[in-house]
Amino acid sequence: MFNIAKISFKAIILKTLTSLLIFMGVFACQNSNANPNINSQEEASNEETRYSPEVQKIFDQLETNDSLLFGLGYNHCDTFAVKKLLSENMEFYHDQAGIIKSKADFVKGISGLCQLDYKPTRELVDKTLKVFPLYNNGKLYGAIQKGVHEFYGEEENKPKYLTSTARFTHVWILEEEEWKLQRVLSYDHIPAEN
Repeated sequence: MFNIAKISFKAIILKTLTSLLIFMGVFACQNSNANPNINSQEEASNEETRYSPEVQKIFDQLETNDSLLFGLGYNHCDTFAVKKLLSENMEFYHDQAGIIKSKADFVKGISGLCQLDYKPTRELVDKTLKVFPLYNNGKLYGAIQKGVHEFYGEEENKPKYLTSTARFTHVWILEEEEWKLQRVLSYDHIPAEN
């Protein structure tokens, strides 16, 4: 008869960990060719992702749009540039500030950045920007863009200082052959240790 009292806690943990590692190994092998644009999970997080020429073109276009959205919009309160990039159905979800459900309210928020007692700026963290195309029956209709960015504060007679780091996910949709930002997720904000 099997006596459960004789099995040590250490043996149970060892068996559980072994089973988990075997499962993870099988899962990794099954998914190793899931995305031809990423050579390995380690490369995806630590090195620049290699894309097919078609996806690289999308990446380049959306990297430019990201630069315009934040470089001109967020960093310089250029609402004209921001309006051109946004879908009329734009929605913004923030893990600390809540939901903005309209393009007009989002643009209003951008213009409010210039009313603060310090100048907020945003910088993309190198090699974190990734793009994932979206297709409908083989036809490109959009793309998911994700990355990590840092936010800074600038005040007169003070050095620029880090305020927080966060992750973002953007859903860009092709509207009349132009990329328009339709959904924004801004999350995992980590305050700087100043």
